[in-house]
This record gives sequence, structure tokens and C-alpha cells, in this order.
Amino acid sequence: MLGPRIGFGRERLSPHSLPLTFTGAALLWVGWFGFNAGSALEANGVAALAFLNTLVAPAAAVLAWSALEAMLRGRASMLGAASGAVAGLVAITPACGTVGVGGAMAVGALGGVAGFWGVTALKRWLRADDSLDVFGIHGVCGIVGALLTGVFTAPSLGGSGNADYAVWSQLAVQALGIAITLAWSGGVSLLAFHAAKATFGLRVAHEAEREGLDISSHGESAYDT
Repeated sequence: MLGPRIGFGRERLSPHSLPLTFTGAALLWVGWFGFNAGSALEANGVAALAFLNTLVAPAAAVLAWSALEAMLRGRASMLGAASGAVAGLVAITPACGTVGVGGAMAVGALGGVAGFWGVTALKRWLRADDSLDVFGIHGVCGIVGALLTGVFTAPSLGGSGNADYAVWSQLAVQALGIAITLAWSGGVSLLAFHAAKATFGLRVAHEAEREGLDISSHGESAYDT
């Protein structure tokens, strides 16, 4: 509904600041410990497991993403490492309190692979101008993590499921939850976009976009040029 940025696909649209990107990813990782471990609502074994899984899963995702970059592009990058960390954090979140450490490493690594695919192949296929790779990382890795929760929660794979845990049955439950979430969030977002478009519009003028919204909307600039 928004359409691509001016110059998308024709001009080089470089990341704003790699040091700030990496700093932000590091801050996210630190904060995510409270998000995942704190969801237990008390200092118990589940919180400790969630805390540990929130450490090892993103680490595995960073390694997986960086290895893919090195193999396919000839070198790993700082932006890829930061993206891999976020991909691993997203993927492990639904499973952090129910999978073992080995399962968390597998979820993180697979999340890193899925995120790399989401921001490269899937993004090109959709022809989407997702400048922050929100769907490619948060959307794709969230779906992958939710599905893998149904796999690695199995006690035979080190998870905390009951002795009669059925992987395929739980996978069906996870898939249903994903489908409901996609339908709900997509439908509500569509309504919100239509309401915004009908009231004050979704895009600024091309001149304002070229000038930069810091200047055109806020009257200030982050850097001296």
C-alpha cells in the first residue's frame, strides 16, 4: 500500500550507520534477556532456561548467517552479524522456556538461515521495499521459531514436553496459531492503513522524501553536511 521509496532498485540506498546498527542489535540482545526470562514471572528453572537459550540461539544464528554470507558472497559482514543476532532472538522467543540448550542452538541456526533467505530471495521475489527487513527477519523467523517450538519441545529432543508428547499434533497446533496471527494482524493492519490513507495519507510529497523527513517534518538534521 505504501509503495517503494523513491529510487528503490535504481539508486544505492545504503544503511544509515553500521556502528549504530550493531549497537542497537547489542542493546536488543541485552534487553531480550528480560523479555524472555522475565516472561516466567519469577526466578525459577524456566527463567534460567529461557535466559540461557536467549544467549545460545542468537549466537548460533550469527554464526549461521555469517557462514552463509561467506559462502555465497565471499565475506561475512557486520550488518549480517547484527541481522543474524536479531533473527536468532526472534526465532527462539516462542521456544525459549520449553526447549533444551541443544534445541535452542538448532532453532537459532535455522532461524539464521531462514532470516538470510527472507531478506534476500524472498524479498526479491516479493519485490518489497522492506528497508529494515522487518518481515524477512521478524516475520519469517517468527514463523520458523513458532513451528520449531513444536519440534524441539519434544522430550526425546531435550525439551520439556510430557512423555506422551506428539510432535506432529503440536506442529498442527503451532501452524494454526501462525495462520490465525497472520490473518488477524494482516486484516487489522489493512484496515488501519485504509483509515490512515483516507484521513491524512500514507506518503509525504516526493520533495519532502528527497529532502529527508528529519528536515521536512521536524526541521532538524542529524548530521552537518
